[in-house]
Formats: sequence, structure tokens, C-alpha cells
Amino acid sequence: MLARHLVTEHGVRHLLLTSRRGPDAPGAEEIRAELAGLGADVTVAACDAADRDQLATLLATVPAEHPLRGVVHLAGVLDDGVLTGLTEDRLAAVLRPKVAAAVNLHELTRDTELDAFLLFSGFAGILGNGGQAAYAAANTFLDALAQHRRALGLPGTALAWSLWEQRSGMTGALAEADVARLRREGIVPIGTATGMELLDAAAGLAGPLLVPAPLTLRTMAGRAVPPLLRDLVPAGRRAAGNAVAAGDGPGLAERLAGLSAGEQDNLLVNLVCRGAAAVLGHGADEHIDRNRGFLELGMTSLTGVELRNRLAAETGLRLPTSMIFDFTTPSVLAAHLRGELGLDGDGPAILADLDHLEATLFTSEFDRETRARLLKRLAALQWRLEDGFTETPEADAEDTGSLDAATDAEMFALINSELGLD
Repeated sequence: MLARHLVTEHGVRHLLLTSRRGPDAPGAEEIRAELAGLGADVTVAACDAADRDQLATLLATVPAEHPLRGVVHLAGVLDDGVLTGLTEDRLAAVLRPKVAAAVNLHELTRDTELDAFLLFSGFAGILGNGGQAAYAAANTFLDALAQHRRALGLPGTALAWSLWEQRSGMTGALAEADVARLRREGIVPIGTATGMELLDAAAGLAGPLLVPAPLTLRTMAGRAVPPLLRDLVPAGRRAAGNAVAAGDGPGLAERLAGLSAGEQDNLLVNLVCRGAAAVLGHGADEHIDRNRGFLELGMTSLTGVELRNRLAAETGLRLPTSMIFDFTTPSVLAAHLRGELGLDGDGPAILADLDHLEATLFTSEFDRETRARLLKRLAALQWRLEDGFTETPEADAEDTGSLDAATDAEMFALINSELGLD
């Protein structure tokens, strides 16, 4: 697309197109013949630009009568996976074609009088993207390299593109559910014509880093708005989006507290299934089997992270990015949520109240008298609980009164007696 655009719209007549496969790459001969028919002299060469010696050898073949005037670097490799799954080898596989190749191009052409040094970076490095930590880091390096070249007085521009509509070697494996997920996040895939228009517009703008990334702000407003983009979203819509990010955990807890154990299970399973259907791009009425594995349902690490984010917002829980691998079906995940919400066993509501009381006690300061009264009341509650709440209300009142009147020495003597420490 870019080669065709340079020939047809900018009158470029000499092109050196390289890739690791060169002439053996699918479509290489066809594009060479097409551009030749338009009057361009096109050389298609096999070269691994990440190999400094190979690249130096290739650049030495550029004829003196048609010197190198511009460099465009478009290479990239994706390796989707959660951050905790990254290894040195996986990181190297992603960084090599972007970072190593770009450094080689920079160093080997540094003394060449270039009109342009253009790096195709990615929006993942600007905003972050679930499952693409290594790819984001590689893109951010390119952005910094463009700035570095400018500081040296050399041409350098990085374009942090978002997703293109036309599939490529990097995005060809994206499922429709993945594209739908990106659209839900406000990303508008870039059409070929739009991309070339953005490229031409970038040529007339100053600055080492430009971000051609069409966004649907209305869609973003319905979700958690990334901090970097909050000024682009109207304040009223931003508040709505941040409310989603904060989650409605307390409301969910209240709804669960009034249900039986079976009803709680059903509510949580339905919550998980609805979230899974949404991230997979299914309709609201499409059934998700509660006992079928997430991977069997077609989920990937990326959609798994999106499901994690949705459930974290709805429950208020901190959930692992590897959630769909750790808890492999909706029913298993729902059981995990039940436990994390403190709903296992009897009396979930009272346990939640006790958690709140405990938090209050350890985040508050009390004077000596108040601490003494608290100790007496808590001791009385413990004894009542151990005795199975057999006392009558009248007896409780008497006990409370006698405890309030007891001295510290009397209280400790009673405790020692109860614990058999006399």
C-alpha cells in the first residue's frame, strides 16, 4: 500500500523494498511488476534488517546515481500473552524486528543525507493494550528513537498507528471477536485511503511523534477512560465512564446478601456468562454454557483480560490477568468469586459486617476508657457466640451492665479463668 502510494501520489521512481523473504514473499513479484508498469524502478531484496551485517551489505548496493533519500521502517511481530507469561525469548522475538532493525537503520544511515526517516510505531505504546506488553515496549522505543534523531539534528518521525482495517501478517489472525473488542474500546480500524491521507498529513506536521489513531469518544465514554485520554471525553460522559471503572461491588454484595446459597451461585454464574458473551461479541440472548471451558468458547488471553476487567469493575475484586486459565469455566470462576466475596459458609452478610467492624477498629484511635469498653463488649460477644446465643435478652442486659461496671483487674481475672490460666 505504501509503495503504491509513494509511486502514484508522490512520483517516487526508485524503491528498494526489503523483507526477510524478499522476492519469495507472497505478492512480491506482483507488486514489483505493478509498480514497474507505473514507471518505477523497484528492487525487492531479501534482508533481515535486524542483522547489522546483512543490512550494511544491502545498503552498499544502493547506486550512487540514485542515492538513498528516505527510510521507512514497518516491521513488527505480535506475541499476545499476559505480562506474567513473558519470557526473555518471547520478549526478544518481539523486540528484534522493531528495536534491533530500527537501531541498525539509524546507525548505518546516520551519515547519509536523508530527507525522511519514518518509523511505523503503534498505539499500543501510547495507551497500552491488554496482552501486548512486549509490543508496547518495542513501539515506545521507536517513539524515543525518533526524538533522539531529532535531538541529533537528523530527520525522524514515529507514527503510532492504531489498528488498520486491511489485514496484514500481524493482524491476519485476529478473530472478529477481537476486532469487536477493540471497537468497544473506541478504536476505529483505519481504512487504506484514510491511512494514506493521515500519512500525507503527518508529512506537513512538526514533531517527532504523531498518533494517527481514530477514536470513537462516545464509545469510550461508556467504559473506563484511560487517564491519557480523559481530556478528550466530555466531563459528563467521563464521569459515567469512571463510575464503571469504580465498579458496583457494594451494590452487588447487597443483592447477594439477601439470597440463598443457590441463588447466589446462579447470580454469579449469570454475571460471568453475560461478561463472557459480551467480550466474545455474542448477542444478549445467546446462551453461554456454564460448564464449558473459556478456551473452548473461543476466548483468548486478550478477551480473558477484558473479562477480568469487567468482572473486577462489577465485583470490586482484584482478579488475576490469568483468570480464565486459573478458573477454566464460568461455573468454576463463579465459585471463586463467591469465595473472594466472603460468601462461603453461613451468614455472609454478618461476616461482611464483621470485616467492616474490624477495618474500623484498626483504622481508628480510641482513648483509654473507650478501648476498655470495647474490650469488654467484644469479650461478652465472644462468650455469647461460644455458648450458642442461649442467654435471654434480660440476662444479656444484666451481663452487659455487670461488664460495664467491672474493673480492668476483674476483667483480666475473668479472662484468665476462661482460658484456664489461673
